[in-house]
Amino acid sequence: MEIVLALGIGVLTASGVWLLLRPRTFQVILGLSLLSYAVNLFIYAMGRLNIDAPPIVGAGVGNLGGYDDPVPQALVLTAIVISFAMTALLLVVLIASRGITGTDHVDGDDGE
Repeated sequence: MEIVLALGIGVLTASGVWLLLRPRTFQVILGLSLLSYAVNLFIYAMGRLNIDAPPIVGAGVGNLGGYDDPVPQALVLTAIVISFAMTALLLVVLIASRGITGTDHVDGDDGE
């Protein structure tokens, strides 16, 4: 399970970096989204990968190895909301830039 998650994070990161280096603004936005997904998975994986483990620790429990850590889950939920807002803002900037310059290239030049 850990190797599959590590490979998934690696593929998302590599795809995001590759898209960030593209000349079109929509591809850059998709690259940023993929990188944010990779970071969210990485943060979530830091809280341990337990299956069917209770998330809340009761009173008088000595061994915490069988419980999930709720902090990475809360961080990922917050990051999802922030990345959604960031993507929406970037799309508005993309549309405005496209209307002003007439091109969707990052540097505003068609390369001609």
